[in-house]
Amino acid sequence: MSRIIDAQSRDLAAWLPILEELNMAHIELGLGRMTVLAERLGLLSLPSHVITVGGTNGKGTTCALLESMLCAGGLSVGVYSSPHLVDYRERVRINGASPLAADFCAAFAAVEAARFDEQGSETALTYFEFTTLAALWLFRAARPDVVLLEVGLGGRLDATNVVASDQTVVTSISLDHTDWLGDTRDSVGFEKAGIFRPAKPAVCGDANPPASLLAHAASINTPLYCTGRDYIWAVAGDSWSFHGLGLALDGLPTPALPVMNAATALAALALSPFVLSEQAIHTGLLQAQLTGRLQQLSPQLWVDVAHNPESAEYLASQLPRIRGTGRLLGVVGMLKDKDIEHSLAPLADQLDAWYLATLGGPRGATAQELSRWQSGACFDSVAEALAAAEADADEQDVIIAFGSFFTVADVLASQITRK
Repeated sequence: MSRIIDAQSRDLAAWLPILEELNMAHIELGLGRMTVLAERLGLLSLPSHVITVGGTNGKGTTCALLESMLCAGGLSVGVYSSPHLVDYRERVRINGASPLAADFCAAFAAVEAARFDEQGSETALTYFEFTTLAALWLFRAARPDVVLLEVGLGGRLDATNVVASDQTVVTSISLDHTDWLGDTRDSVGFEKAGIFRPAKPAVCGDANPPASLLAHAASINTPLYCTGRDYIWAVAGDSWSFHGLGLALDGLPTPALPVMNAATALAALALSPFVLSEQAIHTGLLQAQLTGRLQQLSPQLWVDVAHNPESAEYLASQLPRIRGTGRLLGVVGMLKDKDIEHSLAPLADQLDAWYLATLGGPRGATAQELSRWQSGACFDSVAEALAAAEADADEQDVIIAFGSFFTVADVLASQITRK
């Protein structure tokens, strides 16, 4: 009892170091303990329409686009995403705003209390499991019309998969987290397809879904709707179109986020019980934004969380439109468990100078490790690399910082410190 009382008295600043300690222990994929705790807390289902969004790239942007369009249509929307960049509270949004610190503390206290059964036996949780349960607790209390759950890792065994979802989305399938998900698209596709539900509609935004994903959907009777087969989209100049699933939309405004993810979001929206006006769709597309996704922080500085070959290729395709009349300078920091070689390769011919940064922590790659694949100046931190790039940049030059969520977080933190 004293432990529960102590949990209820902590403020957010006291809770966060405790959660960080969980980040270094109890790492285990699986839904066993999540199911036990979610059942104790009454969180196996929510009083909202739940859409679970998985995939290798584009999960966060697809959630942000869905959120923006649904909110523009007058619906209340909750979003759970990860990781956060600066403020832990970024992980939960309800109608575009993060809950109060006191609300998070109440959720944490509830989860902590549920970890102990009547005999006092403790159920261990990972950082992500603990924070996922807290987010679900907040959504149950707020009761938004729609809850969007972004999968953390894989899908089949991810903590978010404990919830009974009404719809699912797989944005794309490529190799990432191969130690956990396997080293073929078929193995990754099977893990991503693990979020599908029998008789519940699913969208696949990958133009070439692996056979494993298609087979799993068929085996559990999931109605699966795929891009290029059940719906099509095309960009024409400054606008784009979407046709299929009962929608025929032309002259759509181009969002700040990738159009491919906007099309996936529209497909999910078309399969939902919510009918939005064309005006709401237009407004939502124009207003959608997500921190760290090809985001401009100043006239000279951009950031992007691209951290694997697929996202790096997309970033490379966008660099010509942000390049000024001068040089394009790249600040990069990556995790050592990523495919560094093939993530840097798409940008090799586009960047005029490289500033290689060491990322802290056990997973962070050193600047010297990055230099195996790309020559450039080496620095002990992202802040130092950014400062050097800014010192070298002429007025016409543009800086792009990328390679990891941690890289972007460090850049954002440096900007806050300067204000």
